[in-house]
Amino acid sequence: MTEPRIALTFDAEFGDRPSTPESFERIVAALAERDVAATFFVQGRWLESRPGTARRLADAGHLVGSHSHYHVRLPLLNDDGLAEDIATADGLLRAELGNDPRPWFRCPFGAGATDARVLAGIAALGYSNVGWSVDPTDWDPARTAEEVRDTVVEGALAVGDGSVVLLHGWPDSTARALPQILDRLTSAGARLVTVADLPPELLATVPPAGHG
Repeated sequence: MTEPRIALTFDAEFGDRPSTPESFERIVAALAERDVAATFFVQGRWLESRPGTARRLADAGHLVGSHSHYHVRLPLLNDDGLAEDIATADGLLRAELGNDPRPWFRCPFGAGATDARVLAGIAALGYSNVGWSVDPTDWDPARTAEEVRDTVVEGALAVGDGSVVLLHGWPDSTARALPQILDRLTSAGARLVTVADLPPELLATVPPAGHG
C-alpha cells in the first residue's frame, strides 16, 4: 500500500507531570486546522471535570473511547472493582456524549493489556483493549517537542500501515510537536485515521501495550 494508514491516539486524563491548561486546547485546534480525526481515550473523572471539551471532541468527528474512570492499574482491582470502574466511565461517556464508546478501550498505563482476567472484565462490558505500536514517552517532562515529533514521525512511518501512536492530551511537548507531526506525516503520504478506520485484522497486529 502506498498510503499507510496511521492512527494518532490521545489519552485524555489528568496529567501527573508539569503541563499547562492550554495544551489540550492546542492539540484539538491543530487537528481541526488540518481536518484530521483522531482517537481519544477519555478517563471518566477527566470527563466529569471537562464535559464541554469532551463533547466538542465527539462533535468534531473524533473517535472517543474509554480510558476507565479512575485511571488505576486495572490488575490491582478485584472483579467487582474492575466492573464498577469500567461501567462508571461507560455511563458518563454515554450520558455526556450521546453515543456508544464501545468497543474502544485503553488500559491505563497499558497495565492489564495481557492479563486474561482484566481482558475478560473489559470484554464483559463490550470493550476491547487498544494498544499502540509507537510510544514517544511524551509524558516525560525531559522529552522535548522535537524528540516527541521525531519519534512519532520516524516510528509511525517505519511501522507503516496500521501504526497506532500513543500520545497524551496534557503534555506541553505534545501540543508543540503536533502541528509538525501532522504536516510531516501527511507530506510523507500517510493517511491519518481513527482506530475504527483500521481493518480488524490489521488492528489485531498492534501490540496490546506497546513495545517493550
